[in-house]
Amino acid sequence: QVQLVESGGGLVQAGGSLRLSCTASGRTFTTNAMGWFRQAPGKEREFVAVVGWSGTNTYYADSVKGRFTVSRDNAKNTVFLQMNSLKRDDTAVYYCAAISKSYYTGQRKELFDYWGQGTQVTVSS
Repeated sequence: QVQLVESGGGLVQAGGSLRLSCTASGRTFTTNAMGWFRQAPGKEREFVAVVGWSGTNTYYADSVKGRFTVSRDNAKNTVFLQMNSLKRDDTAVYYCAAISKSYYTGQRKELFDYWGQGTQVTVSS
């Protein structure tokens, strides 16, 4: 069974940092681009960031550019999202996802085939 499992969420004060992890099991995703999305209460799931298979190609939503960094460790089948300078608007459930492409620079969530269960990030003022 293919699974993506996120971890690292929690409660943090505005201006603080968190590092999310997403580890795959059941198959490897070393040739897939991997993305992060988030969904706040009452809002649609939105794109956050994506990293290509090798880790050298990244693409970010404008709202997180300069604050968040996506990376991966293919030896551990794990993708990371380093979140700095967090704001209250970053509060959401964060999901990782895999797409059947090696590179992707778009924001279309419907193209992603595998999804994790999500991890809650809450930023307090």
